[in-house]
Formats: sequence, structure tokens, C-alpha cells
Amino acid sequence: MAREKDADATVRGKPAHHPGTEAKGPTRAVVIVPVLTRQPRGDDDTNRPRLTRSADARHDEAVGLARAINLDPVHTAVVTVNDPRPATLLGSGKVEEFAQIVKDNDAELVIVDHPLTPVQQRNLEKELHAKVLDRTGLILEIFGERARTKEGTLQVELAHLNYQKGRLVRSWTHLERQRGGAGFLGGPGETQIESDRRQLQEKIIKLKHELETVRRTRDLHRAKRKKVPFPVVAIVGYTNAGKSTLFNRLTGADVLAQDMLFATLDPTLRRVRLPHGTPIILSDTVGFISDLPTHLIAAFRATLEEVVEADLVIHLRDISDPDTAAQAEDVERILADLGVDAGDTKRVIEVWNKVDLLDEGNRSRLLADAVGGSKGPPIAISAVTGEGIDALKAVIETRMAGELEDLTVTIEPAQFGLVDWLYRNGDIVSRADNEDGSATISLKATQSAREEIESRLRRKNNG
Repeated sequence: MAREKDADATVRGKPAHHPGTEAKGPTRAVVIVPVLTRQPRGDDDTNRPRLTRSADARHDEAVGLARAINLDPVHTAVVTVNDPRPATLLGSGKVEEFAQIVKDNDAELVIVDHPLTPVQQRNLEKELHAKVLDRTGLILEIFGERARTKEGTLQVELAHLNYQKGRLVRSWTHLERQRGGAGFLGGPGETQIESDRRQLQEKIIKLKHELETVRRTRDLHRAKRKKVPFPVVAIVGYTNAGKSTLFNRLTGADVLAQDMLFATLDPTLRRVRLPHGTPIILSDTVGFISDLPTHLIAAFRATLEEVVEADLVIHLRDISDPDTAAQAEDVERILADLGVDAGDTKRVIEVWNKVDLLDEGNRSRLLADAVGGSKGPPIAISAVTGEGIDALKAVIETRMAGELEDLTVTIEPAQFGLVDWLYRNGDIVSRADNEDGSATISLKATQSAREEIESRLRRKNNG
């Protein structure tokens, strides 16, 4: 039984292609979302069931993924699969039905929002008479289009080639590409047909060597940052949770932030000075997603090391999404794969974004439910309106530099060069200028700032 939806024929303002028109529009695609009735089991020690995402959420995400690379989803369907077929995943009746839908809609591409084996992909292409991409292949295509830096391009190409290894059967020769190849829709890996496994493996080895060079370069940059010990704060979260919007809000940067899955791919780092003067390095990372291909996790390990090495991790959640709990579980699973314990409240802050999209009743209920949880109360913010941002900055600064302390210092005339530093790194409560030319300043400063003040005063006195 399938629940079908008619998709909007316009993608990002571009008219869909219709037979007989001269201008070629976006690639016409049929999107199929199989929903398996068997609930997947968790992969942790408890083997507890994973949270099941709703069919509507999976459908919307699949359409969003398709539109992220300017596909025109001319027909979409959610299909319940009681007995997955080894040959085609879907039953023969459904395959015939979709073959007719592909023909009627003049579709060139079929997206199956589920991992497909090479055999299933090949058989579906034969039956549907169209190119078939599974969820992994589609995400790879998106990443291929989003990569901008050399590092990102190398990582995507490596993931493409690893995905290709089992899919070297020539298909649709008029396209002059391999099945599952890097760049059916374009991308960094589209260079030549890799028809020989030995050649493919040689290219994979070469890319791994290049990425090892990238990793060593990252290690050097990280070592330089540690010489000037600025703590690193990494923002992670499900794709479209608002990470880039929050990054821009905290840094004043202009990173691309759109209501689009995987709007940004390459990591961005910026130096930020918190309200009481504590400097940090803020890192915006690639968005996570359910069933993120293992090829991508492995290929992007160099980038994700920024998360592993971070002193503090902000787990940003879109609290307005009905499936926010399932999304959070997916993010926590990937963090666990990277060796980051999402339950470590000293290192991980849970931040609920987009509270401006909640009505007052839902907002109060969610915040009340969160109080006393095992992870501690979350910080509710809106990266768009700025609500809660000051509270978030305060928590980050407390974690990085310690609680605010009351401090009174007397600055001798020869030490007046420190006064400006005090104003920039603390909250001045009062200042009294003394008759001998000194100044007595009362302020609130972080523990880290107090230690720095004491150190600077000692150096002045010893000098």
C-alpha cells in the first residue's frame, strides 16, 4: 500500500522540463520512500530499538535531499514494505507500477530513500528503465556538489570511489558513466570511466595518501592553535538544525545559511571573543543525517577530527521538528562512532534551536520536561531572532573559563597599561582613583581572567 503525493513541479523557482520545450530544466525524478515494517534494532550494548521516524518526516526529508541538488521530484510515494525482496527490495507489483509512473512522467531518475545492494540497484534500473540512486548515492551527489575546498573535494571523491567498488557493472552506456559513479549529476569525481577494479583501487590509495597530507596539515594548524591556547567549540547537529545561522550569530560571519539540507559542507573556523573577554575558536561542521553512509564518515574523518579534538561540543537541535528526538539519537550515534560521549555534560551542551517557531504552550511543556534530565537542562535559543544567545554565550564562557568571581585590584601608575585589558576582559563594578596616582578597580571576571590578571601583575612587579 502506498501513500502518494504530487510534488511541486517547480524547484527553487526553476520551471520543470516538459516534453516539447526547448529549454532543459532540472532532472525529472521519481522519489520512493520504502518504510520497512520491521523496526530496526539499536547497535549499542542494550540493543534497544531505535526511535522510528514518521513516514511524513522521511518523505519530506527525501524530497528535500532531491531538491538540494535541483532535481524535479515529479512524483513521490511512501511505500510500506512488509517483505523486502533480495532482488529489488520492492515487490514485483510495485516495481511494475513505478515503471509505468516513470514512463508517464518522462522521468530520467528514480531516487530510492533506502540503501540498495548493487544487485537491487541494477535490477531496478532494468525494470524501471531509468537511472536509480539509493539514499547513499544521493547524499554522495549532494556532498559532491557542495564541496568547495580541496579537502572537501578529496573526501567526497574518496567516498564516491569506495561506494563504486561494488557497482562497476556498466549501465546506460549512452551516459558514458559507471553506475553509482561520482557525478551522475556532476561532481568532483567525474573524470573518467573506472572500468577496472585495479585502477579503482589505485585511485583510492592515491586519494588516501593525499588526505593523509591534509590530516597532517590539520594537525600542524591544531598544534599552532594550542601554542596560543584558545579553546575550540564545535557546533554539531542534524542537517538543517540551524548550525550555520548560529555560527553567523555568534561570530558575525557570513557563512551560507539556507533552509536547505547540507547548505554548507566544508568546515569553517572563526575566532570569537565572549562577553567577558574569553577568546575561543568556533567551528561549524557538516550536518549529520540518519543512516549517514559509512563511506562518508570514514572519508570525512579528517574534517570530523575538529569535533573529536574540540574542548566543548554544542549539540544543536531543531526543537520545532516533530522528529527532533529521532534526529538527536542519530547525531548521538555518529558522535559515539567518533568517540564523543553525548552524555558527557561537562563536554557537550545540548541547545534547542528554533524555539521562536513553537507556541508558548509547547515551549513551556518541552522546557519543563527537560529539567532534571540526565543531560541537564538544555539551553533554548533562536539563532534567527537572537533569543537565548546571551545565555548560551554565558554557559560557553563558564565552561571554558570558569565561574565569574568578584575581584578587587590596585593598579599602580606604572601598571596602567593593564587597565584597558581589565575593561575588555571583565565587568567593571567600580573604580576609585587614589591620591598616589594608583587606581583601585572592583570587577567581575572569570577564573581564567583572574589567573591572567594575577600573572600580569606579578610580571609588572618583578619587572
